[in-house]
Amino acid sequence: MYANRFLKISSLNLQNSVRFNHAHQLKSDIQRRHIDKVLIANRGEIACRVMRTARKLGVRTVAVYSEADKNAMHVEMADEAYHIGPAPSTQSYLNTSKILEVAKRSKSQAIHPGYGFLSENVEFCKQCADEGVIFIGPPTSAIRDMGIKSTSKAIMSNAGVPIVRGYHGEDQSKERLQAEAQKIGFPLMIKAVRGGGGKGMRIAMTEAEFLPQLESAKRESLKSFGDESMLLEQYITDPRHVEVQVFADMYGNAVHLFERDCSVQRRHQKIIEEAPHAAARPLGGQHHKGVGLSVTKICQRICTSIILFIYNFPLLGTDLVEWQLRIAAGKPLPVSQEDIVRRGHAVECRIYAEEPRAGFLPRAGTLHRLTQPTPEENVRVETGVREGHEVSVHYDPMIAKLVVWGQDRHEALARTKRKLSEYQVAGLETNVNFLLRLSGASAFVAGDVHTAFIPQHEAELFPQSDTVLSEDKAIQAALGYVIKCQKDSTANNSWKGISIKPTAWRPNYNLEKIVNLKFDDKDTKVTIKYQNAPNTYQVKVNDGEWKSVEGALKATEQGLRLVSKLDGRTSNVGFLTHDNEIHVYDENGQTVLHLPQPKHQGPSGQDSTSSANVAFSPTAGVMEKILVSKGDKVVKGQPVFVVIAMKMEYVVRSPRDGVVSEVAKFVQGDAVGKGVQVVTLESES
Repeated sequence: MYANRFLKISSLNLQNSVRFNHAHQLKSDIQRRHIDKVLIANRGEIACRVMRTARKLGVRTVAVYSEADKNAMHVEMADEAYHIGPAPSTQSYLNTSKILEVAKRSKSQAIHPGYGFLSENVEFCKQCADEGVIFIGPPTSAIRDMGIKSTSKAIMSNAGVPIVRGYHGEDQSKERLQAEAQKIGFPLMIKAVRGGGGKGMRIAMTEAEFLPQLESAKRESLKSFGDESMLLEQYITDPRHVEVQVFADMYGNAVHLFERDCSVQRRHQKIIEEAPHAAARPLGGQHHKGVGLSVTKICQRICTSIILFIYNFPLLGTDLVEWQLRIAAGKPLPVSQEDIVRRGHAVECRIYAEEPRAGFLPRAGTLHRLTQPTPEENVRVETGVREGHEVSVHYDPMIAKLVVWGQDRHEALARTKRKLSEYQVAGLETNVNFLLRLSGASAFVAGDVHTAFIPQHEAELFPQSDTVLSEDKAIQAALGYVIKCQKDSTANNSWKGISIKPTAWRPNYNLEKIVNLKFDDKDTKVTIKYQNAPNTYQVKVNDGEWKSVEGALKATEQGLRLVSKLDGRTSNVGFLTHDNEIHVYDENGQTVLHLPQPKHQGPSGQDSTSSANVAFSPTAGVMEKILVSKGDKVVKGQPVFVVIAMKMEYVVRSPRDGVVSEVAKFVQGDAVGKGVQVVTLESES
């Protein structure tokens, strides 16, 4: 019944509890440990999340930050903050000696690692123990056993738990890995032994792809976790990704918090999660209970506890970070398994600065405008950025986590869509529109999800209609822009993107204004005439018919709203302008239109013919490696350089067969802008 589905005992966030009793350890040996100051060895929304709870408990917080994060929100929120190094995480957030030095200097009794970075680093956990600093997470042995995937697989296999066929041995030579790959067969999953979050994970569909994908995974894992060790697994087609959440204390007590579904992913990273499991063929009540108890017993057996938290306060009415801090101080779990009752349905959406239609490429830059949903009793927004902040090329492009709760799944999804539609972002593209489509997609609503959901439902998730500008949107954008320009400068009759044609002697009435808009590289002309009646206009789109429209801009706490009436229908949409952009926001997300700019044909101003001879950087990032030299012969699709952006690796390939005529003078670590020309081929002529 559950073919091609798997249940995961998650080890992504091992920071959430402390050690169980070993059989030989006496309870009297456990001493209450005082924590009045905690260092958060992380950044972004998780650092801010921990700080909010610590402040509530009266615990002072210490932030660490890289050069790129000197103005970050977590630095502003902390009671103390210390600079620990340059932007690359290997020199800052993974610099264990520097972080421990700051812990001592600040007199912090404990370190909370958040998730990612050092949360599953067994060496760092041991260093903390050696230095007398409390690591808010499992003991060294547990991280070694479960945080390192190869070790956990061996333990599960020895315990008789079914595991995916593969290789997780210590011999990491290319020859051994290639030989093991041939034994396992293709397609094959290559996976970093350390960490999680999709980093250092690649799929080799054929043997020819194996070594290039292996090298790519190794580089990314080394950057993210400081370790390039890999394991190999049989690639399971279209599995369901379900995680069981477990929490434990120092006294041998453990509870599970049921399961959650993380199946819908991109780049092997989850973007929407649900608790409980939302299968079209759901796990039955007894199966739910049996799985939870089995996982709890496994965790007790290996002396660890694991919880991958969704910040699911709606499920429990409890702050789980508070549990972490209290248990780290030696207190017991505040509840037993019988006290934990499933209630309603929760959904978490991860909001990223990325371009979904371009393969979810991350985007770096300034959040010139950022309006997030208003938190409510059943709505939570976890964020680490504010309007005006930078999304750095060096780290994950996450903007926020939006968590909502409903009495049932239908209510939770409806609330999710409503809250997603409240996002207003300018300066960077986000995945908000994509999440809106996803949360309303027919198969998703039916609960028929798996890890290949996005490519299998591409037509519904990326409809062609999204590339066509509706007449209503064109009118809303042009009308809002004309009204705003009039309010901003009533004495100036010449505004960017607008041509004015007087049709009467009175300067402020009966004027015909033409607004030229561009959407998806297509031009649209909107003509607007003022009428003598207040807030009333005549409009036409391109060479269409004239229509009567009423419209006015209103200022609210969430920004400008355009209220307009067209064809008997009144609409109320969000509206803003930024540089040469006009943004219109409604229940379907945001529509971005552009005002005319100097003609520019390609990323570097080149025409389409010459751009076929050039390999450009697809995103702003850091140069990792240039793979060709001047004079080299290349074939179409051959890797020519590698860029790292937001901890993800992007291999750029040759656009055609040819000979390299020029290579830009970049060295490893240099910043590279989006669209920058790196490798040029000789002209075909």
